[in-house]
Amino acid sequence: MIKFLKFIPAQLTFFLIIGILFGNYFSIPPIQLVVFLGVFILLLTSAFFYANKQFQTPFIFPALVFLLSFFIGFGSITFKNQLNNKKHYSKELQFSTNELVSALITIESVLKSTNYYNKYEAEVFQLNGKKSIGKILVNIKKDSAISQFQVDDHLAVKMIFNEIAEPLNPYVFDYKKYLRQQQIHHQIYGDNSQFLSLKKTNQTVKGIAANIREKINVALIQYGFKNDELAVVNALLLGQRQHLTSELQQSYIGAGAIHILAISGLHIGIILLILTAIFKPLHYFKYGKMTATALIIVILWMYAIIAGLSPSVVRAVAMFTAIAIGMYVNRPSSTFKTLVISMFFLLLFNPYYLFEVGFQLSYLAVFSIVWIQPKIYNLWKPKFWVLDKLWQLLTVSAAAQIGVLPLSLYYFHQFPGLFFLSNLVIIPVLGIILTAGIVIMALAVLQMAPHFMVDAYIFVIRQMNNFIAWIADQEIFIIQQISMSFLLMVAFYALLFFGLKWTEKKVFYRFVFALISVVLLQTVFIFEKYRTQSANEFIVFNQSKASTIGKRNGNKIQFSSSADSLKTSSNFKMAYLVGAELDEMLPSEKIKNLYTFNNEIILIVDSLGLYKFTSVKLTMIILRQSPKINLERLLKELNPKIIIADGTNYKSYLKDWEETCLKNKTPFHNTLQKGAFVLNK
Repeated sequence: MIKFLKFIPAQLTFFLIIGILFGNYFSIPPIQLVVFLGVFILLLTSAFFYANKQFQTPFIFPALVFLLSFFIGFGSITFKNQLNNKKHYSKELQFSTNELVSALITIESVLKSTNYYNKYEAEVFQLNGKKSIGKILVNIKKDSAISQFQVDDHLAVKMIFNEIAEPLNPYVFDYKKYLRQQQIHHQIYGDNSQFLSLKKTNQTVKGIAANIREKINVALIQYGFKNDELAVVNALLLGQRQHLTSELQQSYIGAGAIHILAISGLHIGIILLILTAIFKPLHYFKYGKMTATALIIVILWMYAIIAGLSPSVVRAVAMFTAIAIGMYVNRPSSTFKTLVISMFFLLLFNPYYLFEVGFQLSYLAVFSIVWIQPKIYNLWKPKFWVLDKLWQLLTVSAAAQIGVLPLSLYYFHQFPGLFFLSNLVIIPVLGIILTAGIVIMALAVLQMAPHFMVDAYIFVIRQMNNFIAWIADQEIFIIQQISMSFLLMVAFYALLFFGLKWTEKKVFYRFVFALISVVLLQTVFIFEKYRTQSANEFIVFNQSKASTIGKRNGNKIQFSSSADSLKTSSNFKMAYLVGAELDEMLPSEKIKNLYTFNNEIILIVDSLGLYKFTSVKLTMIILRQSPKINLERLLKELNPKIIIADGTNYKSYLKDWEETCLKNKTPFHNTLQKGAFVLNK
């Protein structure tokens, strides 16, 4: 490990990542960055010639190299950020909620649809007659009579470009942040009649790949593939997960086997082994080994293109391309080195990969398997071959889970207790499933697939789905609602790293670092426990058809809900419980008319419109269920500090109330626009 940390590309990758992180949160004008890079290159060149003359490397030389790597990372994300491009569509005009714009767009990918909309990712190549760039999210109302648009379809639209909405309740999934990392900042809504199809002028690589996938799907459907079996084949072999139902996807998540449905290093590694075996006979001819390696790399990248060039596919193929080249030159270089080199070039190509959960989990899993698996495997040496292979599989799965566990808990807040069982059953036969699937797809397109083979394959996929569903149904083994803060995650990784380093070589200074990491973990626990217990909050949550109020006291919270809230989703409650790291949710109660919080007396005015309370001095007013009141009179009689309106009110009422409050210089908080109202201690 120490030798690996001295590996120059590892050090350069570290500073590249630091530069990308700084570039994501701080901005420097591109011109200034070009000047910085130019200056550092000149200084580096001067230091290089000076070192050659002196026959030694001064300290300034590696310092300049690392600084250059930092600014390359900073520059890569700055120049990759389309908002910094003068041709980005957002530069053409100031967006407003009522402004219609004319645009020409190209469909780039088909996304998973919702109950009401088909969703697409599109590129804007013209806005109001001017050439432009930039990606948007397209939402088109479902119409069973009209087929969906395809990749490379050119469309003309005239509609409102809406900004992606901020999350309206605390700790819920930040969809705006997620799309921002995909460089999508706006979305449009409409029905099919508002989209005019234009003649295709050219076809991109993604479009050709989409057509190939479409032909494969048509052939598979003709041979009897449908529903979940077809969706799993699309995910497993073609990298398209948008056809998976929510229930099926949740089953794989609950069973700890969702990685099987995402083309990753596991899949590409198996395909590399298959291709290596197929082209092995070429090694006996002159230049045969080089030819075999070239063919393998070409086939891997062709497969990546057909699979849609998703980030997981690109990074897996890039990594195994490096491994294939290493096999050709007979240099079994360290997997750590291969891993870090592939990471460096991938982040150089697209620095936004760094912020993708899949990228983080993938590299952590591979790193953990290479480093941790041998340590676990050496704890027991089975004498029988079958036991040895099972033990290898278990240790690989355990090592991967140990490595990604803190990060997985940080993002997903649950732990699948039976992941050992699901992986132990599926991974040994995954190679056969992948090989058979590729053969059946090829034969189906050629209309040559034997029906007995197709039926057997469908049966295997169906049984795999049933097994996964059975594992996921054992809910007692799925630990959910686990709170994991960023600080706690970092502390856990520090303990894991230094603890394992001490087991490698039990020397005093490593033991000291392990103890320090234990103290760090305890300190974070105590700090977060104190912070949780000392916090008090009064929250008016945002819901469109119901009202919910939360009153938090330390690590406990009690929700007050309207009767109609039972019919609506309560995911935001669980998100708050986990995000705020609370221990207990007290039994819910019905919404009351009066609440007290610290020195505030809060009145709820509902559809009955009652607000005259003479016995108490009201300081805050919450409006719900569209009460028919004269708000100006209420403001003059009660003189509240603020008016809060939740999502159950008519939009026309909200507009009038906002104007009245503005006229009377009273703050107005509309949860539909500003999100949940949170009053702190």
